[in-house]
Amino acid sequence: MAGRLTWDRLLSEDRTRMDSGKAKDNPFRNEFEADYDRIVGSSSVRRLQDKAQVFPLQENDFTRTRLTHSVEVSALARSLGKAVGKELEKIDAENFTAEKTEKLASLLQVAGLIHDLGNPPFGHYGETVIREWFKRWFENDYKIFERTRANLKDQVLLNQQEKNDFIFFDGNVQNLRIVTKLQTLNDEYGANFTYGTLSTIIKYPWSSVSKEGADKFGYFASEGDIIQKLWEKTGLSEGIRHPATYLLEAADDIAYKTADIEDGVKKGYICWKDEYTDLQNKFKEQQCYVDLFHMISSKKTDDNMDVSERTLAQVRNFRNIVQTYLFMKAKEKFIISYDKIMNGEFGNQEILVDETKFIKALKDITKRNCFGCQEVLELELVGDKVLKTLLDIFVPTILNSTQEEIDNTKIYAGKLYKIISSNFKYIARHDYWTGGYRKFNDIPIYDKLHLVVDYISGMTDSYAVNLYKKLLGIELP
Repeated sequence: MAGRLTWDRLLSEDRTRMDSGKAKDNPFRNEFEADYDRIVGSSSVRRLQDKAQVFPLQENDFTRTRLTHSVEVSALARSLGKAVGKELEKIDAENFTAEKTEKLASLLQVAGLIHDLGNPPFGHYGETVIREWFKRWFENDYKIFERTRANLKDQVLLNQQEKNDFIFFDGNVQNLRIVTKLQTLNDEYGANFTYGTLSTIIKYPWSSVSKEGADKFGYFASEGDIIQKLWEKTGLSEGIRHPATYLLEAADDIAYKTADIEDGVKKGYICWKDEYTDLQNKFKEQQCYVDLFHMISSKKTDDNMDVSERTLAQVRNFRNIVQTYLFMKAKEKFIISYDKIMNGEFGNQEILVDETKFIKALKDITKRNCFGCQEVLELELVGDKVLKTLLDIFVPTILNSTQEEIDNTKIYAGKLYKIISSNFKYIARHDYWTGGYRKFNDIPIYDKLHLVVDYISGMTDSYAVNLYKKLLGIELP
């Protein structure tokens, strides 16, 4: 990075495909609001409704899904952006105006909504299953595949980054791929978001072969050219986060650390009285938390409520007050660290770093009481079987089939290829170097693997289970 970051570049409203010469389509909204408007009704967002947050999908409205979580993060992120912006108008008035406050808030609103788009079925456990499957595949089947098919034109050996992209697959990384390519609207540019929005959702701005390590990274090799454009437009560089990313990460933590507890109490897995008392005891030596718990405990509930309703009301009070507390701490830390952040010196710290012990204690409540409960374990067991089986079926079929075979819907390979979503196949065929479209035989291994993972990771929990049943002959279409 060359010099200090500037908001004029960080809030870049440019897009990969610009509509040059056309008047602004809506003079009453900024380009980040336009990003929100073009994605809010998309299939990618709708799929979040059928993806679990912690607990398996419910037949009632008890617990959160990925969609409701994302909506909450979006709202929190927007408010945090506005609060931080108002402070920056005071301390950095020369560079940060009221207009930039509105843009920052709008940018964070859309980033919050899309931050989990790339999560596969069955949540974070689904990520683990995909990683483990590819680790074993590269250690075994891929080596056989190399030896037997190396003479074919499309079988170019994968480099280490391309291998790592699958071995360390991450839903956050898939986000970028979805909004830049897979959420196909009119062409190969996906949702064609602003560079400002795209930069904000990259939590770890380095590749899977970076010195930072492969277990956490920000983009696949397939999106390397997009990353270079982002850095060029925004002034960012490898290892340097967009300042708004810190706020997005804080909003995500604030939302789920408290909301997951609420859901756990609703489900009956968390004994709130015991856990709340334990929290108070853990932090009784720190005055800020003593004051926080006093505020929570002094919040009255209606005596006419029954015990369960009163407990839920207490938990909601806890959630609201704790979220407000962490919100203010995130804002304060960002402002205190502002110069370091803008100079690219804050690294990958969280702006809630001073609250790490408290946040961990909140997370441990859910981890201790909910992650080992029967229905969550059953969900993970189902997810393990479903995802591994789908990968077992699709990967060898797609890699070993010819153009003639996938074109023939009378045979197994053709039938299987036919059911893959057309927008994923469209992107796999697109040659980003020439701008043309490749025949199936000419698609590299790396892009064929992406085709499979794009399809499977984009599934909802229900769709994945139903497809598994159909492919194994357990259930008729």
